[in-house]
Parts: sequence; C-alpha cells; structure tokens
Amino acid sequence: MAREGSHAVIVGGGVGGLALGLRLRHDGHRVTILERRATLGGKLGSYRRDGFTFDTGPSLITLPQLIDDVFAIAGSALADELTMVRLDPAFRYSWPDGSTWLVPDGTVHVGSSRNDSVSAAPDRHALDRFLGDGDRMWEVSERTFLAGPMSDPLTLARRMRSPRDLTTIRPWQTLDRFARARFDDARIVQWAGRYATYSGSSPRQAPAALACIPAIEARYGCWYPMGGVGELAAALSRLAARRGVALRTSAEVASIDRRGDRVVGVTLVDGSVVAGDLVVANADAEHVFGELAPNRRALRRVRRAPRSTSGLVIVAGVRGPTPGLAHHNVWFPPDGEREFDQLNRGEPADDPTIYACVSSLTDPAQAPPGHENWFLLVNTPPIPEAVPAAYAQVVLDRLASTHGLDLRPRLVFHEVVTPGDLAERFRSPGGAIYGTSSNGRRAAFLRPANRGPGRGLYLVGGSSHPGGGLPLVLTSARIVAELIAQDGW
Repeated sequence: MAREGSHAVIVGGGVGGLALGLRLRHDGHRVTILERRATLGGKLGSYRRDGFTFDTGPSLITLPQLIDDVFAIAGSALADELTMVRLDPAFRYSWPDGSTWLVPDGTVHVGSSRNDSVSAAPDRHALDRFLGDGDRMWEVSERTFLAGPMSDPLTLARRMRSPRDLTTIRPWQTLDRFARARFDDARIVQWAGRYATYSGSSPRQAPAALACIPAIEARYGCWYPMGGVGELAAALSRLAARRGVALRTSAEVASIDRRGDRVVGVTLVDGSVVAGDLVVANADAEHVFGELAPNRRALRRVRRAPRSTSGLVIVAGVRGPTPGLAHHNVWFPPDGEREFDQLNRGEPADDPTIYACVSSLTDPAQAPPGHENWFLLVNTPPIPEAVPAAYAQVVLDRLASTHGLDLRPRLVFHEVVTPGDLAERFRSPGGAIYGTSSNGRRAAFLRPANRGPGRGLYLVGGSSHPGGGLPLVLTSARIVAELIAQDGW
C-alpha cells in the first residue's frame, strides 16, 4: 500500500503515463497527470477530416491481455470498454515481382496475383521452426528482459535459469542473420527483417530475439478496436478519471523541481507549481535530462543510445475500392538492403518499404461510403531536415511505379506528417518514433533506466526500459509501479 497521502505527479499523458496512473491510483497514491497537449494519449492519436478517421500512431494491438490487466486494476475489463476484432487476414505483403504473401490469423501461406512460379511457398518446416524459435525467445524474454528494470547485462543474466536461455535468445546474432540461416527465399528474409522496424531498428543490427514478434502475432493475434486504436487512449482516460486520477491537459511542464537530492514536484510554463512526493516522466529521456531535470551525466548516457528511425506519414482520403487490399498492407522494395543502407547514412530511401493501414475495410464508419481511409508510413532517418514534406510524392510515385498501385487520381485529399512535425508534437529529438532503437548488442542496456537520478524520479514509456511500442510501454508502466512500491512510496 502506498505511503499515506503520497502524491505522484506524472509528466505526460501518453499510454505509459495513463497506465501507470491507474496502477499507482490502485496502490493508494494520489495521482496527477500533466499533459502538454490538448488531448491525452500521446502518440496514440486519431485525426478526423471530411468524414474520414485515421489512427495517426499505433495502428495494431498485440498482446491485448496487457491492456486487460490494466483495465482489471481499474475495476473494468477490456470487453467492457472496447469492441475488439481479431483480424483475419492479419497482413498482406507484396513484392515488385507481383508475388503476395497473405497472413491469415495464426498461420502463414504464400500466394501470387500474377505468376505462381515466383511465389513458391517457403519450406513449411523452416517457417514452423522460425516461429517456434520465436515462441521460445518470447518465453525467455518475458521472465528475464521484461520481468523488471534493466541496468546491465548482469541483471539479465541473473534472471536466466540456465545457459540454455542465452542460447535461445542468441544475443550474438542479428535478426537478418537469424532469418537467412532459416530461409532460402529472399522475400521471406525481407519479411522477417521487417520486424526490426517495430522498434525503429535495422534487421542487420537488431538482435535475433525480435523474431519473437511474428510468433506473438501468430499466437495471440493482431487486433483492432472498433472506432480506431485511438479508442484505447479514450478508454484509459475514461477509467483514469473514474478512478480519481487528476487529468490536466494544456499543462506544459517547464521543470522537474528538486530539493537537495530528491524531487519535490514540477513547475509549469505558466509559473504555477504542482508539489509531489514523486515525479514520473512519460517523456523522451533526452528532453527530460536536457531540459526538465538537467543532468549532464544522464544526458550523455542517453545520447550514447542509438535513436530509432523516424517516419513520414501520409493520411489520405481515397475514392473507390482497392482490389486485393487488407486492413494491414506492406509493399517491399526490390532492394531492401539498399533501403537500410540509405537510412543508416541519414538519407530517406529512394524506394522505401511502404506500410498502409486501411481500417475502413474492417470498420466502415472510418470513411464515407465508397471511400477508403489510407494511413501510409515509411521509415526515415531521425533527421528532420533530411525528410521534407515533398518526400511524400516519392512515396506515392513508388507505390505507382514499383507496385502498380496509383492512388493519385483517386485522392480526395492527403496530408503529410514529417519527422520535424513528430519532433515538435512529441518533443522527441529527430522525430524518433520509438525513442531509442534496438540496434547493437548493448542497445537494450543503453536505454535510460526506469529509476532516474535523485530520489523520487522515475521514467516510463518508450524512451526508457524496455522500449517503444504498445506492449513494451504497458510493460514499462508495470515495472515502474513495482519499483515505486519497492522504494517505499
């Protein structure tokens, strides 16, 4: 139980802050969440225009049981708050040679829209082995990497049951090498490598353990809440208000205040002060240690961690139906290695992998009758000046020229969100979508710790352990709540 009368101030009302607020309220704390923007949810946002609705952040929910855990703490249940649809098919992948890979719920098979000779199914044994290895990686990761705070490799080693755990997660091997050792088909290797981008990373630098993600999707499904993924933010906000969490929007924090070696609250940009026994930053760690709670040593450490990729987003109202489309779609370029070479050099790819979510196929209310709501995303370097809004035309051109799908004559409207826009909206340096990437063997240990320097300061969300993406952010909230309890608050 929380110390009587203790007050937790959470800076940032994203998913991590909202989930943590519910956990701390359940533990007996008074909780105030301060959000700089006019709406709660952070990157989990939505946009409406002319009868179209778009999810502008995460567009997929995996491991819904993590959401259900938070709702249960708040005295509710996922089924009571959101209408969830398990997508089938989960994804549709396409290549320039005309081959397609449809991923039905829980299974995988290959088909072709043009020529069967270019889409022979991958060896089923190899695919089952790959997904089976991913299952085992997830089992080890859950009870080691995701079990609590992480400061160094010894922390991880202490949670392992035997050397076999280390062999299972293969820290010496990249995701790309792991996939190449299992698949002869270059397209399947390209598919496997895509899962590195879930954390804003490169398959040639990210760890093999990310192979757990396709295994998780196959086992637990890919889910969509009717009304859009943004409904998750609305549900968390609704439950937080119901449980007595104080929610303040348009409340920008100027500083996290200290007295000696401990935090005592925050000061807002309008000069008002919110006192607190502890402060949790649900914000990018570089912003925290560079501006809100300046700390040179912590800032140097943050800057050693590799930034995740950023992205260029196009939201488009599209006239008429698109044959063969799925809710989630990926078009791969002819040369995936060139794409990542360019990103690593700080250049936008001239022929990028293109992702599109068209949720109106599942949820017709997301677009006017006879129309589709397209959310397109391509990975870019976290360098805003390198990715102007005009790059959107390159994306639309490549979708037409490389993949034979020309949306331009059918556009009712389209709007572009650049890395610079993301940097400004979310105070994320470079517009890095996931904070830090998983590139490199030590990347996991370079992420900022959940316990900050100074008594009573904590970090939650994608910029700190265990990383970005909804499942990891929800896990971060659990870890921080447990830390706060362990520290006697």
